[in-house]
Amino acid sequence: MSKDSTKNTKENFGSKLGFILAAAGSAVGLGNIWRFPYLAAKDGGGIFLLVYIILAITFGFSLMITEISIGRKTGKTVITAYKSIDKKFGFLGPIAAVVPFIITPYYCVIGGWVLRYFVQFVSGKGVEAANDGFFSDFIGGFGSPVAFFVIYAVLTAAVVIFGVQKGIEKISKIMMPALIVLTIGIAVYTMTIPGALDGVKYYILPNFKGFTFKQLLLTIVDAMGQLFYSMSLAMGIMVTYGSYMRKEDSLEGSVRQIEVFDTAVAFLAGLIIIPGVFAFSGGDPSALNAGPSLMFITLPQVFKSMFGGQIVGTLFFLLVTLAALTSSISLLETMVSIVSEKFKLNRYISTAICVGFVFVIGMTSVLGYGIWSDVTIFGYQFLDFYDFISNNVIMPIVALLTCILIGYFAKTKWVEDEVEGNGRKFGAKGLYRVMVLVVCPICMIIILLTPLITKFLEG
Repeated sequence: MSKDSTKNTKENFGSKLGFILAAAGSAVGLGNIWRFPYLAAKDGGGIFLLVYIILAITFGFSLMITEISIGRKTGKTVITAYKSIDKKFGFLGPIAAVVPFIITPYYCVIGGWVLRYFVQFVSGKGVEAANDGFFSDFIGGFGSPVAFFVIYAVLTAAVVIFGVQKGIEKISKIMMPALIVLTIGIAVYTMTIPGALDGVKYYILPNFKGFTFKQLLLTIVDAMGQLFYSMSLAMGIMVTYGSYMRKEDSLEGSVRQIEVFDTAVAFLAGLIIIPGVFAFSGGDPSALNAGPSLMFITLPQVFKSMFGGQIVGTLFFLLVTLAALTSSISLLETMVSIVSEKFKLNRYISTAICVGFVFVIGMTSVLGYGIWSDVTIFGYQFLDFYDFISNNVIMPIVALLTCILIGYFAKTKWVEDEVEGNGRKFGAKGLYRVMVLVVCPICMIIILLTPLITKFLEG
């Protein structure tokens, strides 16, 4: 095992608040806005919410503090950080580094879809977005989806190219507060719609009556998967952002605050979507079981039916655009940091190379619903394949091996010493050890086996 690397001369966040908002912005993304409410509705509302919160303060906390500690203690990007801890795990860095290169292109494609809907509503034509076939016609086209994909990717790159403090930290201090204010405002308005309070009760109050053990297991699996992806774990992002974190800032406190931001936005998004769809559907939770179409088909219909829906829809898609951007910025920044460190290039050249890569690979996802719709990979459309291979295969493997590295080779004291630097106490040390040594590895195995578990439980 090599000696701990010292902090390098790369850029740092200028403040603790800047780091927290940037890291929280990375965690807050499209999954918080539509996937969390969809799963909550499917898995018993308040029951899912309860399970998710328990996992967030245990499972999610332990993985996040591990990754941020690795980044801050080594001062390296994900591609070399693991090797500096133990040479036998040098292979893990390149595996983890692949994730943002797979996710960023298709994430920018979806971000372009969201941007298209925001433009549709802000131009006063939101009603048209509720028409049957609007979404399928849009993604099945060529000029419009390509244009919005390119615009969205350029917006992301425009932030990253300015660097950590002048770009990411500065924009995070603007977008995150705006995102929170918008979410609270829309949630409060949605709950005033006639019939919405039934949705609020379903969402917040756990009701175990008639809820079977099989349903509970499925809920735990779904909540675990949602938390894993929602908090930007095993993507190299938290390792990268950790390498920019100042030594004088509290690791444990910062991670707790990031969790609060991430969970709060997801919770508030549920207060927007679940009560709104409940009121629109006459109290039928199955109306939320729509996957991606929930955001792009069902919600425009909800906005069309409500008083002031044009304004609410505009604000909602502005909210989703901001949430998407905070995540895509962190994904692209991770790519840029890897390219910059690996090839010794400056930020401008590295950003240009990465954006070029995003354009090329992203086009397969854009055209995968249009002129290349007949082309599939193992039965998946391009975008769906990229999502599956990154989220269901590579990321759980990276997280599992990270737990093995820290728990059984470097030992948990490696992270504990970083958390306790400058005389700080690690209040959750006992919990952390149990989670990394036992619980988290089991959770990772469960996520890897989720397709089999789900098929067995639903069979």
